Amino acid sequence: MAKTLILPGLFGSGSGHWQRHWLDDHPQAVLVEQSDWDRPNLESWRDNLEREILRYGTVDLVAHSLGCLLVASLARRPLARHVRSALLVAPCDLGATDRLHPGAVDFGHMPELPLPFSSLVVGSLNDPYMPFDRLRHFSTRWGSRLVDLGHAGHINIASGFGRWSHGYDLLRVLNGIARREPLMQSSDRPERLPLPGGVA
Repeated sequence: MAKTLILPGLFGSGSGHWQRHWLDDHPQAVLVEQSDWDRPNLESWRDNLEREILRYGTVDLVAHSLGCLLVASLARRPLARHVRSALLVAPCDLGATDRLHPGAVDFGHMPELPLPFSSLVVGSLNDPYMPFDRLRHFSTRWGSRLVDLGHAGHINIASGFGRWSHGYDLLRVLNGIARREPLMQSSDRPERLPLPGGVA
């Protein structure tokens, strides 16, 4: 069974965050620790992620906020071949993040290369860290399917997301797609994803 690597964003995911519940609910889930959650540096964070990918082999990635940009930075990295799928929840925009937390993040530019593994972006219409038009843009650039949760803020504790069981369902759907995607041409991909729990 593939390991699920949990990738928090800026400041980490504290007690009560849906990523913490994910770790409690799934024995195959592992948190990728970072040496400095408050001053993220792309090279340092990516080194730690790649070390964990090497340790476990085939992995699924479950990222939140800045963790999504960390995943997107793998686009041309050799270890990306070990990633089966990536669930990218509430990706942040570096410009918006810098306005909210000036000088905290050293992540370079927004990644825009297509991802070489199956991915699903889950976003919100009123996320202060990512305007929805920008979310659509980056989802398209990454080659990701996009799920709109409506007015769900940053999909974190502040917007009411504690234990988020729909996230587990979304990863299962995504893994089903990942298993058959090598047999499909990009033009054959369905435009809509069969999502659980009435999510559209």
